[in-house]
Order: sequence, then structure tokens, then C-alpha cells
Amino acid sequence: MSFIVIEGLDGSGKSTQLKLLRDYLERKSIAYKYFHFPRLEEGIYGKLVARFLRGEMGTNDQVDPYLVALIFAGDRSEAAGEIRQWMDDGYLVVADRYVYSNIAFQCAKLNDRNERELLRDWILDFEFKHNDLPKPDINLYLNVPFEFTRQQLKNQREGEDRSYLKGERDIHEENLDFQEKVRRIYLSLRDYVNDLAFIECNDRSGAMLTPGAISQLIVKHIVKEI
Repeated sequence: MSFIVIEGLDGSGKSTQLKLLRDYLERKSIAYKYFHFPRLEEGIYGKLVARFLRGEMGTNDQVDPYLVALIFAGDRSEAAGEIRQWMDDGYLVVADRYVYSNIAFQCAKLNDRNERELLRDWILDFEFKHNDLPKPDINLYLNVPFEFTRQQLKNQREGEDRSYLKGERDIHEENLDFQEKVRRIYLSLRDYVNDLAFIECNDRSGAMLTPGAISQLIVKHIVKEI
């Protein structure tokens, strides 16, 4: 295994899990490189993504999802050569979001099932065939109780990685109904692709597991493949 992607909703605890994973890799002296997508405010496409998420191009339902998908895909395309070089150099590449994120967030904007499936297939073809992106060995989706995501997104999210908003709200994050639709698209992908694994982040009662317990599940999944 040389390329791992962590996927999840906004507010799913993904950033925390990526930090714990990177800490683990460093403790084990596993050489790795890390990418966060989208690369906000970086390059032509990253700046366009930031403008879109700030709402400067319109509301979430005003911008054609094909156009938004193109912008997010362009950001990854610009990084493809670097990812491929790292893999060739023997690094484990860890990415925060990748192509399946584009599918989930853009297809969630369409109400018609056939239209969603057409867009899904178009994104897969465009990113992996037309743009020739490196394919991950495994995509791990953090399947968290939606109530956890709801509470996280209700709170004011802060940090240096929020500077792209320039005081505005992220239009993907502010609509909880939209986040639930995104979740459903991720769930539907499980039956369509063979490289998406779910990390179940709740216990038998439905309560959210601790960050440490979730991290152990991720590491367990990855270790058997490395």
C-alpha cells in the first residue's frame, strides 16, 4: 500500500484522525507525505475553490455542480505529478479527501437519481481517465453518527485552516440538510466501488467512539495492508 485517503463529512472528526494517524506513522518511522484537498488559496484552482466556499460564486444550489466538480478536480490534477513522484520514491501518501469527496458533495446537490449517477460516473471518468490521477489503494470513510456532525457544525469552527473564509461561513458546512445528503451519497458509493472501506465510528448503542478508539480502527485497517 502506498496511497491512503481519509474521507468524511464536514465536522466528522477527520482532522483529528489524520493528526493521530500521522503521529502513529512518525512513531513507527514510516516515511510518508501528506496532502489536504482542496488546497485552499493555493494555485489557480485552490483560489477558485476558496471563492466558491465563501459564497462569492453564488449559493450552494446556484452553481452548476459540474462546474464546481471541475474546480475541485483541477486542484487535484495540479497535485497529481507530486503524488506520483512521492509514490515512486517509496513514500506512503496520506490524503485528506480525494475524488470520492467530489462525488459526494456535488451529487448531493442533485435531486434526481439518474442525474446523480450520471454526474458520479462523469467525475470518475474525468478525474481518473481524463486527468489520469493516481488511484488510492484504499479510501477510508469515517462513518460517524450524524448527530455528532450536527453538533460539530453548530459550533463555531476555528483554526488557521479556516483563514480562507475571511470571516464568511463555508457554504458546504452551513446547511445540515445538505450534509445529510452528502452522507447518503457516500453510503451509496459503498455498493458501487470496491476501494471504499467504512470505519464505523459508533458503539453498539450508537454513541460516538473516542478519538483514540477510532484511530485504532484506522491503524488496524491500514497495518494489515502496508
